[in-house]
Amino acid sequence: MARNSKRRRFGKIRQLSSGRWQASFIGPTGQRQNAPYTFRTQTDADRWLVNVESDISKGVWIDGNLGRQKFGDYAEAYLQNNPNIGEKWAEDCRRNMRLHMVDLLGLPLVAITGPVVRSWHAKALAGKGGRTAIAQSYRFGRTVMNCAIRDNAIRSNPFNIKGAGADKAGERSIATVAEVAQLVEQVTPRYRAAVLLAAWCGLRRGEICGLAVSDLNLNTNEVWVRRNRVELLESSRKFDKDPKTPAGKRPVSIPPHLRPYLVEHLEKWAGKKWLFVGRDGGRMRGDAIRKAFTRARSRVGVKVTFHDLRHTGQTLAASTGASLADLKKRLGHASDSAASRYLHAVDGRDKEIAAAMSKLAAQGTAAPLPQSIVVKN
Repeated sequence: MARNSKRRRFGKIRQLSSGRWQASFIGPTGQRQNAPYTFRTQTDADRWLVNVESDISKGVWIDGNLGRQKFGDYAEAYLQNNPNIGEKWAEDCRRNMRLHMVDLLGLPLVAITGPVVRSWHAKALAGKGGRTAIAQSYRFGRTVMNCAIRDNAIRSNPFNIKGAGADKAGERSIATVAEVAQLVEQVTPRYRAAVLLAAWCGLRRGEICGLAVSDLNLNTNEVWVRRNRVELLESSRKFDKDPKTPAGKRPVSIPPHLRPYLVEHLEKWAGKKWLFVGRDGGRMRGDAIRKAFTRARSRVGVKVTFHDLRHTGQTLAASTGASLADLKKRLGHASDSAASRYLHAVDGRDKEIAAAMSKLAAQGTAAPLPQSIVVKN
């Protein structure tokens, strides 16, 4: 119980029954906050309040109480209270915290310094975790600590390792035209249209599972991507959502040679509303497509994943002379960098380029060069 108390222009100090002094003030949030520790003398408490008042006026005040909150608790609150975070990304973040960020979860926000982050990151890279998951974990940690800065819990972000958040995944495999044909031949017929739409139209698996029958127009040879089917890994929840960006909603022109397969799919395996359904008539699961493709892949003897078919489709489109803008529109990317990740060198293309250069040498002029050639540094 307090014995003495004193109000001042900013804050309040009072003497506790122990004889020590406690300081409190109304913070920028409008809530009264106590100092994180008590003081031996009234002068010490008053001096602390003077410093707090000065920091608030300068805009550099740090909330010591919030700064002592554990990183794991603060990160979880961030996931729960941020309306811009989707369920799939929140699930990925929680899994990364559980698998790759254990060393940070129990630490107070103020205790997570640059050296602590560097030590954690080095240990994570030396472990068995995948590089993509570790990069995701790093980006999530940096995002959480940026929020802590805005909340005045810390002054600067300790996640400052150059390039640590970049996803430096290795070059993905692509299938040749002949291999795509073999995969279509070997996959269970119900899934042939899915393989073709991924390989020749660049659709994601979630986009394929989200297609309605009305999204496929064989009169105009177009398929409209309007939604993405999401299936959470750690729960049974499945739902449709809009693509990540407005560019994701798009019409994609279908190469004419796919038409017979799509007609057959409509006649034999499509549902009344949804283009892809399971044997039970319900919405097709993305994992069912993955398993069917994996079986076909083993029979053919190729190492590509189903998502690699999207890279294949982008590469095939690029080999026709499509511009980067064309490729962005076809795959539904909003940025040049995102679309560029799907560009690959096509086997044999370099020999065609060398042969064309010899023709230029013989002609003695570059005038016949096609207008579609783009030179990148």
